[in-house]
Amino acid sequence: MSNLQQKLTKEKSGFQDKTAKGELVVGSIIATIIAITPYLFQLWEGVPDTKTWDTFFGLYSSNYYDTVQVLMWTLLGKIVPFILLLLWMFTCRHWWYHALIVPIAMYTFQIVEVINDEVVFTEEVDFLFLLPILAVVIPSIYLIRAQMFNKITNVDKSMEELEAEFKIKPKSFMGKLNDYF
Repeated sequence: MSNLQQKLTKEKSGFQDKTAKGELVVGSIIATIIAITPYLFQLWEGVPDTKTWDTFFGLYSSNYYDTVQVLMWTLLGKIVPFILLLLWMFTCRHWWYHALIVPIAMYTFQIVEVINDEVVFTEEVDFLFLLPILAVVIPSIYLIRAQMFNKITNVDKSMEELEAEFKIKPKSFMGKLNDYF
């Protein structure tokens, strides 16, 4: 092997080591977030059971909810599944991962409603805001499914082989984020 080939091989293996270490760090962070979600949800117990709460951010007074603790319980009940759905969407490699946008959008609107506690008509408004998202996601998933069915009927491939063909190749977090925006 020439010096140039040895140098290229060494650089390539160094890049693979850095990539593997980066994946290990990202995987560890994701696993840690998933593991602490029960503790994140229990944070509401640390909030006082009063109408007002004086924090270092300022004084918060609960107008809609009976106590600040009820507000935090409601808010964390929406935020924890929202975080888990985001992690699932950004780490999923299946062809149907775009369907996760619908519950993510739903939880987003619910979180906004909890924060904006003066809203009277909540459920009707949510559905109207979700209609454009549903109008894009549902036909997209149907078209992908139709392509898979077409390939099944025309080719002798199993469903697993077709799903593997439609799987999204691993990307970095920023790469997946760029796909959406």
